[in-house]
This record gives sequence, C-alpha cells and structure tokens, in this order.
Amino acid sequence: MMDWTDRHCRYFLRLLSPSVRLYTEMITTAALLHGDSGRLLAFDAAEHPLALQLGGAEPRELARCAVLGRQAGHDEINLNVGCPSDRVQSGRFGACLMAEPALVADCVAAMKAAVDVPVTVKTRIGIDDRDSYAALADFTRRLVEAGVDGLIVHARKAWLQGLSPKQNREVPPLDYARVYRLKRDFPAQEIWLNGGVKTVADTEGHLQQVDGVMIGREAYHNPWLLAQLEQRFTGAPSPTREAVVQRLLPYVEQQLAQGVRLQQIARHMLGLYHGVPGARAWRRTLSERAHRRGAGPEVIEAALAAVTGATVSTG
Repeated sequence: MMDWTDRHCRYFLRLLSPSVRLYTEMITTAALLHGDSGRLLAFDAAEHPLALQLGGAEPRELARCAVLGRQAGHDEINLNVGCPSDRVQSGRFGACLMAEPALVADCVAAMKAAVDVPVTVKTRIGIDDRDSYAALADFTRRLVEAGVDGLIVHARKAWLQGLSPKQNREVPPLDYARVYRLKRDFPAQEIWLNGGVKTVADTEGHLQQVDGVMIGREAYHNPWLLAQLEQRFTGAPSPTREAVVQRLLPYVEQQLAQGVRLQQIARHMLGLYHGVPGARAWRRTLSERAHRRGAGPEVIEAALAAVTGATVSTG
C-alpha cells in the first residue's frame, strides 16, 4: 500500500505479530534504479520476514531491482499486478499487466533467474471485460510455467477506467469462490487470498480453501487484528496494547535522533485502540500533538495516559 506500509509502519506491526510476513509499499523500478535505492530499501532487522513489492514491466529492470532487494536482505520479491491507479497504469504496470500475461511471465522468469528467494505475484481475478475464469486460469498457468513461487489473488476484478483506486476496492464484488477454484485447479501452486478480510473468523474460513491470506487496509486501520491472529495461529499470548507502545518507544527515540519527525511514526499508530474505550482520546492526542515541532516520545506517553484516563472514566 503506497505511502502506508513504510518502514515505521512495518516495525510497529511487527511488534503485534512476530510471525506475519510483512510487505513493503510498492516501489517502482524507476525509483530504485534512478533514485535513492539505499533509502527506499532500508528496513530494521526486526521486520523479517519481509517481502519487497515491486512495480514495473520490463524484465531486465525487474531482475536488477530484485537483485538490489536481495542484496538489501529482503526475504521475497513480489511483483504487483493488481494496482489499478491511473498513475500506475501510465507507467504500464500494475493491474493493466493482466492484459499481457506473456510479459508478466517473462518478468517472473527474469527475477527467478536473478535471485535465490521466492518470487511472487499479487494480482486481481480480472480486469475490465477480461474477467472470465478461463482468462484467469490461463494467466495463472503462464506464471506457473515461468516458475512463480506464489500468487496473491485479490478476489475482485479491477476496472481500469471509470473507477478510482478506492472504488476499485469496494465496487466490483468480491468473488472468493473464483480464488478457491483457482487453488483446486492448481493444487501444487501456493495461492493466497486477498480482499475484504477483516476478522479472525474470516481468515480461518479462507484457510480451509487456500494456502494463505493477505490482509491490507484492515490491518492498518485495526492493527490489533494481527495480535489476535498471532495468538490464534501460533498460540502465543497477545501482549497488551500498552506493552506494545512501551516496546515501540526506544525505536521512536532512535528514529528521532536520526532526524525522523514523530508524525512519520505516530500516523501509523492511530488505529491501535480501534473499537475499545479510549480510542478517541488516543487518536486525538496523537493527531493534535505529534506533528508539532520538537514532538517526542512524551506525546505517545500522553496519548497512553489519555487512554487510561478514558478507560477509567467510562468503566
């Protein structure tokens, strides 16, 4: 999720779930090859296992970027063939690539030849009027033949014209049955489901049909879901939210000393108390104070105190 799952977000989410696989925001090949690749690829060792998500359509460039990602220490290289935004389409990558399955297969093959970590593809079930199951199966077959290690399938098709990225996450109906069928028809292929997953029960149900589940915006807006999933699937006891905050504070101090502004970290924490007493006080304190010049860990501690006070007063 571009502009969302940056390194600060991922470090915070890792505190909630030690075992979940985290994905970077999509980084374009142009940005890596012509920009500050060191900054774009940087991450904290605590983020492992971590996948680098790439946006691009030129096999050689993707292979070069895959090598950069592997050299930086990423555990997986993922090609995004699911984003429908106009900005992405103008660069000839994202969901529009579903119309060019042979090219996507070439991209996968090039990256597979270049790195020794899994190469995966995040895709949709279709685009525009190219949305038959036969087209999806053909697309999948070509990627399997190219050696893809896993497919993450967003169970909605994408309209490339006429809908915004937000509408493309809401208007086209979810079709989980199509993803389930894909797994049945390609039983040896690792297939994960994405789209509309919001609860532990949702996840449990899908895992009866597919190999894994990717959770995007729900994990951002309600990050405590990751702690619940960790407990359900590993048996590890969940930390308290306060304990997570306390474990984050040394990282905050370290990053502030390196010139990071508190707001760059705090914005990812707004949903930590989602749905519980004190959530509004938590969000308000962070929103009103984290952006101020010189704001430091004391703002997060004040937000924590506001939550405690709100909980006591409403209890």
